[in-house]
Amino acid sequence: MTFSVRGGCFSYGTERVLDRISFSVESGEVLCVLGPNGVGKTTLLKCMMGLLKWDEGETLIDGRALESWRQKDLWRRIAYVPQAKGIAFGFTAFDMVLLGRSAHLGTFEQPDEKDKRIALRAMEDTGIAFLRDKLCTEMSGGELQMVLIARALAVEPEMLVFDEPESNLDFKNQLIILNTIYRLAKERHISAVVNTHYPAHAMKIADKALILNRDGESTSGAIEKVITEDSMKKTFSVQVHINEFEYQNTKYKDVVPLYLV
Repeated sequence: MTFSVRGGCFSYGTERVLDRISFSVESGEVLCVLGPNGVGKTTLLKCMMGLLKWDEGETLIDGRALESWRQKDLWRRIAYVPQAKGIAFGFTAFDMVLLGRSAHLGTFEQPDEKDKRIALRAMEDTGIAFLRDKLCTEMSGGELQMVLIARALAVEPEMLVFDEPESNLDFKNQLIILNTIYRLAKERHISAVVNTHYPAHAMKIADKALILNRDGESTSGAIEKVITEDSMKKTFSVQVHINEFEYQNTKYKDVVPLYLV
């Protein structure tokens, strides 16, 4: 699947939030969206998925305008993963994941054994089958975030959209989330668009990046060309050092914040 935005513009009243946004994501690619708080990252996700209407520009799926897709067909191809905080449904993990199958069911249709098998496989693929009977209200933030990823995976989508999936999680759970996104993209060829506050996380998992700035400018392209010391200084008003190193025959990059500018 090719998912793209061309010249997307959006305003709240007279305030222009997004200005001429353009990017594309192919099957198996990860695109990370970065920018300071309040710059419109979540608004971008809503606009590109059709939850908010672009003032100008368009979203295209395989070259076809988003508006021309039936909603049921659209939500079988794209699945959204919200932040886990504030979600307190009294469902078990399995019941929550099974909700992902609703995109494939009629109005009064109930999940059948096939749907249950797909939901369980989604839990196994994300390593949380052991949580099957645990209530969502009794889970840690990391556990619940993985349940929401499994729920999206149960849709059997071609693209996953994540809104700051690693926020409010501890060091270990952040790594679990990042590794899961990367693995799904590379092993299952599911593309992903990920909002994140962390440039280092983007460099770990992304093929492409989109940076939103407060002055309305945006930059998109290959990760190594977009996330640079100069671009981070402009976007976040922080001088950073991008450190490259090798550990156990694997190359890594880190973005180290140095001081405010």
